[in-house]
Formats: sequence, structure tokens, C-alpha cells
Amino acid sequence: MRWAGLLRAWVFALAGLGCAAAWSHESLPASLLLHETATNEFSVDWRIPQTQGPAPEVQPVFPDDCVTQSAPLAQTTPSAKRFQWKVRCSKGLRTDATVAFTGLSVTLVDALVRVTYLDGHSESQVARPRTPSVMLGASAPQGQEISAYFRLGVAHILAGIDHLLFVLCLILLVPSLAGLLKTVTAFTLAHSLTLALAALGVVHVAQPPVEAMIALSILFLARELARKDAGAGMAVRRPWAVAFVFGLLHGFGFAGALSDIGLPQSAIASALFLFNVGVETGQLAFVALVYPAVLLVRRWRGWWPKWSAPVPVYAVGAVAGFWFLQRMVPVFGLPVA
Repeated sequence: MRWAGLLRAWVFALAGLGCAAAWSHESLPASLLLHETATNEFSVDWRIPQTQGPAPEVQPVFPDDCVTQSAPLAQTTPSAKRFQWKVRCSKGLRTDATVAFTGLSVTLVDALVRVTYLDGHSESQVARPRTPSVMLGASAPQGQEISAYFRLGVAHILAGIDHLLFVLCLILLVPSLAGLLKTVTAFTLAHSLTLALAALGVVHVAQPPVEAMIALSILFLARELARKDAGAGMAVRRPWAVAFVFGLLHGFGFAGALSDIGLPQSAIASALFLFNVGVETGQLAFVALVYPAVLLVRRWRGWWPKWSAPVPVYAVGAVAGFWFLQRMVPVFGLPVA
């Protein structure tokens, strides 16, 4: 394959990455929280993510015996659209009750359904684009109350393009596999720490500035990569330390995916642990996929014109800079489009 063909493929890949990154939804998944306030009566809290771009048009559909008791109250935040109302289901939701989602099949968004019953019992299920409904009650699949959080962790990291771009920058920054493993481990330890602290309510941090700073962390790494040959940057000399510091920040971003959903009170530690394991599983899968590709590109370096070498770095920096400016809008209290 001639270098011109490789260059065209690389440019098209970057264009696709830029388009996907510009319109990705960071705060996946959507969440439908149902709380039984009286016998067979439920308060409904439906939240749809919208960190970049408008929220997808997805709506929950309850069983036929459920009647709306109050009109939905809409509220828009920088990270989500939120609707609250009340329903009464004559048969309750414990006996083979199916909740479906219109519009979910044409999105990349999962929807977690979590029900807390009057007696304190709770259950969680996950609807996906390929299976846009869940069954609650006696015949629902067993063992999903906690395991759902593992799948949500995997889905969150794989859909969180900003976090993946940060990891990509680490891969490009560290030349050796041993150094990369050390750096990724430091990043993992850091964001696991702050994820736990934030999810358990020990530390409270507002999400809009966190999301803006995450974008800034990617921009910082892109700048370090652009001047990597000089060898003077902190990220070049001690990438593990930089990864750890920014990992603390990214952990608060991961916690945003759990803040609206909540954790089952009967198994907080297990659900949090599995969500974090899911995040790490998705992250390691990304590294395993991308690292060999980066090695091949480096081996074929002689096939590429010199001017094309910094193109990926500048593309990542441009996307991160756009994200930073976009995410600073709600920080200053400006209206979100």
C-alpha cells in the first residue's frame, strides 16, 4: 500500500473521530428511577444525557394498567434532560411488568431502570438499543441487580470518547509497554479513588467544571505530544505522575454517571466495585486494541510524509479545545442550547 493511500485512510479516520467526538454523549446511560411512595403508586424520575448535542428523543412506556397521576415536570441541566411525574399501576410492578422505551433502538444509549419498593426492596435492569425493554418482578432475570453496574461501567467508558482520547494520548506519549502499563495503572488508581469518594458522597464536586477540566487535561496532553521531541515537558519526563493527577479529575467525571442513577442501598460496595471493574475492563480493551495499531503506525513511519506526523495530535487538541469552550458555557451560567 502506497503512503498516499495510508494518508487518506488516516485523514478519514481522524475526520470520523472528530465528528463522533463532537457529538458524543458523555453521561451515559439514561436512567429511569421509580420509587414506590404508596401501594402501587410510583414517583418517576426520567433522565436523558446531553453533554454534547441535544438529548435523544427517548421515552419510557409503562404497562397498560399504569395511569399517569401528574403531568411531567421538565427540567434541563447542562448534562441531562430530566422529567418527573407520578404513575399508578393497578397491578404494581412486581409481577412480570414490562417497561419499554420508544426511540432507544436508534441511539447508542443504554437505559438503567431502578425500582425501589415500599418495603425497601429494590431491583435494577438495563434496556439496550437492541433490547429496548426490561421485565420487572417475579419472572425477571435473576442476579442483575448488581451485575448491571458492571455492564454500565463498560458502556460508560466505551461511550466516553473524552476519556478514551486521554488514554490514547497516554499511549502516544509513552514509548515502551512497561512504561505504558505503569502510566495506565497510575491513572486507574487515581480515578478509582475519586470515583469511590464521589459516589459514596464523601466529596461533592460540581459536574460542569469537572467536565471542562477533563477536556483541558486532553488539551494539555496534546500540547505535550506536540512538543514531545523537545523532551522538556512534565508529561514526557513523568507520564505516570501526570496520569495520576489527571486521573483524580477523571474519577469525578466517572462519578457523574452514577450520581443520577444512585447505588442500591443493600449492596453499595458491590455495585460501586463492579461499575469500576467495568470501567477498567473497557479501558483495557481499548488499550489492547489501540496499542498494536500505534506500533504498526510507528513501524511504517517512513511511508508517511513528515508533515503528516503531527496531524493526529493537532486533531485531538482541536477537539479537546472545542470541548473545553463548549463545557465552560454552563460553568459561567450561560444558557445551554
